[in-house]
Amino acid sequence: MGTFKEMRGAFAEKAVDVAGVRTRYLEAGAGPPVVLIHGGGAGADCYGNWYDCIPRLAGSFRVLAVDMLGFGNSDHPDPKGFAYSQEARVDHLAGFVAALGIDKVSLVGNSMGGMTSLGVAVTRPGLVDKLVLMGSAGLNRGIREELRPIQRYDYSREGMATIVRILTHESYVPDEGLLDYRYALATEPTTRAAYTATMGWVRDQGGLFYEEDFIRKVAVPTLVTGGKNDLVVPVPVAIRFLELIDNSWGYFIPDCGHWAMIEHPADFAAATTRFLLST
Repeated sequence: MGTFKEMRGAFAEKAVDVAGVRTRYLEAGAGPPVVLIHGGGAGADCYGNWYDCIPRLAGSFRVLAVDMLGFGNSDHPDPKGFAYSQEARVDHLAGFVAALGIDKVSLVGNSMGGMTSLGVAVTRPGLVDKLVLMGSAGLNRGIREELRPIQRYDYSREGMATIVRILTHESYVPDEGLLDYRYALATEPTTRAAYTATMGWVRDQGGLFYEEDFIRKVAVPTLVTGGKNDLVVPVPVAIRFLELIDNSWGYFIPDCGHWAMIEHPADFAAATTRFLLST
């Protein structure tokens, strides 16, 4: 569709109040509403994660890509008086959908965003039409050693490049503009404080996971997708989602790591579109 820099400014940028939290989102297209939720890595936001997928999905859907609580250009509550918990992220996403006055929406979430989408599907099932879990957290107990640089980001550009290498397949060549963008976001003081608090919460909990009985409660049609070479959510973990969620399908992309939406946007968007339009 275009390089990272070429796509900047290509979508309508908006904001809405969600229980006192100014929440930024990008909007494009028309049709059934689909919300895209980014992952929880340093420097993540709705544009950096979804810039190449938004126009591919906007031909069929009203696409709403949102900055999660504490990320991007949404508000970053002071960690001294706010807990960056999974419950808070679920409440914020559900509140975002409600604030836009949408009766029912499909949710497409990557990593922490997938776990948050899954939480909304279980706790507010009336809001969700379909669910796409792409490299989704939710069964991640413990922190594997090779993933430590993500959780313990040192706020350097070199550290950001290391994170991208871990999250992507060896064949992926990162866009330097994307690296610069994520590094600038990650090192903004309030974003840094929120990220530190978020990763501290993950460490204290021992990972990003729900109990399996909770995941079994997902009743909406669900696509479980991701990269065959994902180190964060390996294929056997993704398959466990398929085993736990009765009404689910699987789609896995070769030569792809944790960022299917960035590494293989055309393939991921096509599979997602087919699923969301299917009856």
